[in-house]
Amino acid sequence: MKDYKNTEAPETTITFDKTKIEEPTQNIYKAISIMSKRASQINEDLKSELVDKLEEFATFNDSLEEVFENKEQIEVSRFYERLPKPTAMAVQEWLDNDIYFRDPEIDNDTLD
Repeated sequence: MKDYKNTEAPETTITFDKTKIEEPTQNIYKAISIMSKRASQINEDLKSELVDKLEEFATFNDSLEEVFENKEQIEVSRFYERLPKPTAMAVQEWLDNDIYFRDPEIDNDTLD
């Protein structure tokens, strides 16, 4: 699992140069599709990591009257809320050439 805590992805919305985005694939739609799939992977990784960390602090009570705030859970949740969005992380990885992709149509042609 990649360490997403040290990402250089922007936390705010910025505009990217279209030519830089489409450069590796020569097709903007393929590039966006690849980044979308990577953003989904990042989101799943972050979600499972967050659930695992929150389970460490979970308390199971049979009484509904004993509801209290667990400060550690709140801090962990806030940390993950402050991280850049998975889409921003995926775009940054794409621009840094950190995403591996292959085109099955091209790869199948070379196998013949």
